[in-house]
Amino acid sequence: MNPIDQFKQERAAAQKKMIQDAELKKKSLDWMLHSDKYKYTYNFSWMGRPVIKYPQDIMAMQELIWQVQPDLIIETGIAHGGSIIFSASMLELLGNDGKVIAVDIDIRKHNRDEIEKHPMMKRITMLEGSSIDEKIVKQITDYSKNFKKVMVALDSNHSHDHVFRELELYSPLVSMDSYILLPDTFVEFFPKGYVKDRPWDVGNNPYTAMEAFLKTTDQFVKDEAITNKLLITEAFGGGYLRRVK
Repeated sequence: MNPIDQFKQERAAAQKKMIQDAELKKKSLDWMLHSDKYKYTYNFSWMGRPVIKYPQDIMAMQELIWQVQPDLIIETGIAHGGSIIFSASMLELLGNDGKVIAVDIDIRKHNRDEIEKHPMMKRITMLEGSSIDEKIVKQITDYSKNFKKVMVALDSNHSHDHVFRELELYSPLVSMDSYILLPDTFVEFFPKGYVKDRPWDVGNNPYTAMEAFLKTTDQFVKDEAITNKLLITEAFGGGYLRRVK
């Protein structure tokens, strides 16, 4: 066996053992819960813009973008802009003509100003409005027709009904063997009532929307190999969906 294949085989074997370690999985979730008291995910930036994610998920998205080679990434939720800057920079590294189109219900002026003067803005289109508004969806759908390989990340309102509707509206745009990234499924695994300033909670969040959506289609499956190897992830429970049909 050549050394590259040997490394891959050894890594896969270690991951298989790791995901069977219930104690480690619990420790990962406990660590996420503990560190969240200090807003741990607020600690990181990408090319100067705050990216409110676990580093593990940033690494996973990098792996998927390299694997899928998309030329369009659709994102719902912009906030400080770190995620869309990340996506645009990855497309820059791919060397294609790839673009990012993103929507947010409220793009705050100070964030818009910083994003618009960023060098990666040349690859980004921002829309303001609800990600499930018919006009917004039509704009994004029409825009996506010019691209061959589309990936989607849904990171706006995390309530069940909103995410389920996003999945219905944006899943048809995802290319074969590409992905829907569904952050914040971890809400389902945190204690009930933990999220105090948002409408989502245990039983009403991206995880419950994902599970309901998957019952309506055989076109997507949870790529649990990703979340299993990350362990510390905002997509806890399988929030990386691969299109298989």
